[in-house]
Amino acid sequence: MRADGEVVLNAAGREVLARLCGVGQEVLGRALPSWGGEDAKFPAGEGGEPLAVWRVGGAVVGPVAFGCRLCTARRTGAQVRVVRYAPRWERVCVRHGRWLLDADADQPHEYLDLRGLPEVAAAQRRWAGVVRRAVRAGVGSGEVFALAYAVVARWWEGAYGWEREEIWPRRLHLVAGGDAGGDLEWWRVVGRDAVIFPEVVAVANALLDPVMAQLVWVDSGGERPRPLGVGGAFCRRLGERVGRPWLGPLIAVDYEGPLVAWRGAVVRLRRYPESREGLYARFEENVWWVRQEHQPSTMAAGLRVLAREKKMPGSGTNWRAVVPAEQRFLITNLLGEAEEQLQQLRGAQVGTTAEVARSMLEGLSRGTDLLDQVLLRVMVAAVNAGVRVDEVARWARLSEEEVVAVLGTYRGANDE
Repeated sequence: MRADGEVVLNAAGREVLARLCGVGQEVLGRALPSWGGEDAKFPAGEGGEPLAVWRVGGAVVGPVAFGCRLCTARRTGAQVRVVRYAPRWERVCVRHGRWLLDADADQPHEYLDLRGLPEVAAAQRRWAGVVRRAVRAGVGSGEVFALAYAVVARWWEGAYGWEREEIWPRRLHLVAGGDAGGDLEWWRVVGRDAVIFPEVVAVANALLDPVMAQLVWVDSGGERPRPLGVGGAFCRRLGERVGRPWLGPLIAVDYEGPLVAWRGAVVRLRRYPESREGLYARFEENVWWVRQEHQPSTMAAGLRVLAREKKMPGSGTNWRAVVPAEQRFLITNLLGEAEEQLQQLRGAQVGTTAEVARSMLEGLSRGTDLLDQVLLRVMVAAVNAGVRVDEVARWARLSEEEVVAVLGTYRGANDE
């Protein structure tokens, strides 16, 4: 029996339940979120025998979380397990200082202790102001939260490489009872949403701020377009708003995530306002849309990946889950440079034979150097993900001794 199991009734089944309870269907419709839900297994029409099917709650209504047992006991006199449909911005029990976890993952905890983290409960109180700002802007608060959540969850993936990050490690150890210890990866999955929640609210508030949108416009060059660079004011200010003045340059180089997609949408909407009736007719409503590949994994999915990784180290995890965002960006960028360098060699070569030969050899040498850098960084990423050195050596067509020596040189250079 899943904790987030839900029952869906057909019309005849709803009639039977209403008679058994002695309560009108309109009352049950307000009390039971799944009331009125239909299912493909039900035959068409309102007649027939009463039918019921079990379904996963998240697929019927929305995110399912455990309820606070202490609040339940206060209201009913019995401490029993309860579940409730609750979006992630309603997961803090302020009275008892608890973060209520997803109920769709088979793990022993129902909540995380937040008594040492008052900023998480404060963030939930601030969320009400974000909702009001979203309403004034004509935007659904759920859409704003989804985008901010995707942005910060992506930061969370790359936070391993942030040498100056101190806030999230402190919070993570506190929700883990003081020290995550050897179960750090497990706690990173279970504790993520609670730990990053204050930053999610801060980012949501920032994305609704017209001043921040204006900074994006200025960074883009306004009416004289230019690429969004590393030194832009928007990323710098966003880092300050989440309490990390040093973060701006790091998030500015992430050219694949949901934040850069939002920035591009803001710029295009300002640059081509007259095109809303044509190419960009539906653009405004998609500014807050989060692509499927940018949506954060759920706790249940993260725990499944972690379980597979423990059974078979080096397998079962994906590129985005293992490799920090900065490393992914560097590898992708190096590959792009190498491809561009080699593409240039396919064009017409003008000059004497010696000049053409020199130019081509220099181009090949530069492209080879870039590919060697890609090979090195992919080797490092693979080893950090748990792949055995002998497998990495076989894929790279090197001996194990050469791989160890190369990795040692790379780490030594980074330590310096």
